[in-house]
Amino acid sequence: MNRDMIKKLQKLQKEMQEAQEKIELTEFIGRASGCEVVMQGNRRLLDVTITKELLEDVEILEEVIIVAVNDALNQIDDTTEKVMGKYASMGGFGF
Repeated sequence: MNRDMIKKLQKLQKEMQEAQEKIELTEFIGRASGCEVVMQGNRRLLDVTITKELLEDVEILEEVIIVAVNDALNQIDDTTEKVMGKYASMGGFGF
């Protein structure tokens, strides 16, 4: 491998790492009727907000929390695929 190719690969690796770190620190908000969850891209749950009305029915509350968390996780997956996908398409290192 020549020096230029090695430099390009090192630059690409650094860009990928920075992109991944940015995603991990980004906050994603999942919402469902009366419930909001905040998660970081590293899938750490930061906050849960629930309206008082939901506290009256535990079954609905459980379902709404699941929907809100899954909404946030889907956002994380979509963002990760969108941002990191451009690096995956460089299979032949054609740059």
